[in-house]
Amino acid sequence: MYKEVLKQLEENPRSWVVTGCAGFIGSHLTETLLRSGQKVAGIDNFATGRKSNLEFLESTLNKDEWARFTFIEGDINSEEDLKRVCTGADVILHQAALGSVPRSIANPVASTVANVNGFVNVVKAAVDAGIFRMVYASSSSVYGDSPVLPKVEDNIGKPLSPYAASKYADEVFAHAASHCYPLELVGLRYFNVYGPRQDPNGPYAAVIPKWFDQLLSGEQCKINGDGTTSRDFCFVGDAVQANILSGVTENPEAVNTVYNVSRGGETSLTELFYLIRDLCAEKNGDLAEAKPEYGPFREGDVKHSRANVSRAEELLGYKAQFTVEQGLHFASEWYLSEGGKS
Repeated sequence: MYKEVLKQLEENPRSWVVTGCAGFIGSHLTETLLRSGQKVAGIDNFATGRKSNLEFLESTLNKDEWARFTFIEGDINSEEDLKRVCTGADVILHQAALGSVPRSIANPVASTVANVNGFVNVVKAAVDAGIFRMVYASSSSVYGDSPVLPKVEDNIGKPLSPYAASKYADEVFAHAASHCYPLELVGLRYFNVYGPRQDPNGPYAAVIPKWFDQLLSGEQCKINGDGTTSRDFCFVGDAVQANILSGVTENPEAVNTVYNVSRGGETSLTELFYLIRDLCAEKNGDLAEAKPEYGPFREGDVKHSRANVSRAEELLGYKAQFTVEQGLHFASEWYLSEGGKS
């Protein structure tokens, strides 16, 4: 179904807004839309997004594709910046945020301003611009202390971090906004998205790019906990799929709700380490015997996470296309190349 939707988009292009367009997921959304003949306006303040991601897109897209992209360096907490980027758009894909549980614990005010205040500002800008649908990034962190597996959208626990609380607040506000304004909202609860262009640097880097970088630099990787902690890792291509399907669906039951976005499986951190190590060892045979270091569990983390994606499958036509092994292979091509060093 997804390939059919992309073909239909090429035949009937729309105008899209991508907030956080220079970020990891945002840049992949921007690339896919432009390659599909769409017009895209992007906004990013480079708090976590990277100029190199936009430079990469400019260098790989053809001239016609790149010409359909308008970039505004601005902030989602600026009414004027949002007005400029939203004017004339049909759909907004809201990805801009300050991610990371540890970051939110260290600086809850910054996370709240970006993730909650910014979200409300984007909703208002969408309404003011007459945009009919807004798809926004939520997070599996909203499941909090619920021990139930797999995670089902209507059964959540209490948030365990300021980041989780900010994403849950967005969902609550979206529900209210859908009753007050002529705007359809769709929330996507991402489960540990990874892939090419994910930044391996900084204190809040995600585990997959961080381990690729550490192994290739000759450093020992550290696992928080005993290694049995598990996650449902989602390749970025599947996150892109969920956004686009949410943006174009004509199913009235598919809007004003939230969806789990992943593949519906579990991989322990120890298993993940050895999958990444073996890919790196293909370039450097000395890494074949590398082992991880184990340390304390990280504050705010949940022990296990696995998504039930049946709602997205039934209402959106979503179907995960990548196993962890396949996704890591594509990611490794980036991190083992010069691209991963940008």
